[in-house]
Amino acid sequence: MTTKIEWARNPDGSAGETWNPIRARNKVTGGVGHFCVRVSDGCKRCYAARMQRRFNNPIRYAAQDRKLVDIFLDEKVLMRPLRWRQPRTIFPCSMTDLFGEWVPDEWIDRIFAVMALSPQHTFQVLTKRPERMRAYMTARSQGNAEAVRVMLTAFHARAGKWCKSIVWPLPNVWLGVSVEDQATADARIPLLLATPAAVRFVSYEPALGPVLLDPAWIVPFGPTLDWVIYGGESGPGARPMHPDWARSARDQCADAGVAFFFKQWGRWAPAARHPKRVFVYRDGGMDIPDYRVAESDHGEVAMAPVGKKRAGRVLDGRVHDEMPAAFARAGLPSVPTARAGAPA
Repeated sequence: MTTKIEWARNPDGSAGETWNPIRARNKVTGGVGHFCVRVSDGCKRCYAARMQRRFNNPIRYAAQDRKLVDIFLDEKVLMRPLRWRQPRTIFPCSMTDLFGEWVPDEWIDRIFAVMALSPQHTFQVLTKRPERMRAYMTARSQGNAEAVRVMLTAFHARAGKWCKSIVWPLPNVWLGVSVEDQATADARIPLLLATPAAVRFVSYEPALGPVLLDPAWIVPFGPTLDWVIYGGESGPGARPMHPDWARSARDQCADAGVAFFFKQWGRWAPAARHPKRVFVYRDGGMDIPDYRVAESDHGEVAMAPVGKKRAGRVLDGRVHDEMPAAFARAGLPSVPTARAGAPA
């Protein structure tokens, strides 16, 4: 399905695709939607959970609602990327988590097999469960070409014969983790960097607190991050971010030569005068203002709920649309892979 997600764009700059072969059939209504389990504060306002009623699948994204649905791998949806000849950027499992505990390894194998057989596409896999991702990718990497051959043969009897031209980890599959604050960054990013991957990225969204990127994550000595996506929270009940969090992430990436993508302000944007404004502090605290103005010297900034569209994507007068060098394309800037001090 065509997506409006800004960072999931096709090579020609047009809208990319979401791909959701893991489905959930509601045992009461028969509606077919999706299932997931919230794991941290960044999941609190999950858009995918809100959308389930549209699919006649009135469940919570919670472990206790697992019994209300039958989860299955939709074979028809699974095959779609194989029919798309024109190169596309694809966000797999945008409505759930590919590495959730409810997803068997055999299903992940089949999804990776489709990605292996679709080298014309770029797949951006995002998870909040890097432990499972690392374990899966490490296990599948032990045999490299042999592991790929077994995977493809399980997918299709003839596919295993094509494995000689396939590199593992797959060069067209990017692996990423979602973080929302320093605690989730510290827990998830090191696991991502320990995972075999062609491209590693972080989605710092929704931003709920400041994140200081450990130099070991971004300096060119061993596996490092290739891309950082930043975004504020949107939707009903969205929480405001502090603009300095975005500036800090941008500046840290610029200093290290890491591609930076500012996705959105979210529902809230800086606004000195607005009847519903609040004051946000650098540590994430908030205050309902009286008649005074924000004290910038103390880190206060006035934020107002103007809506995602009006808030836009401009940070300090500029749109940041950088992509990793692995995805260089016309009209969009990329950051060279050979960073300062790194071997070319």
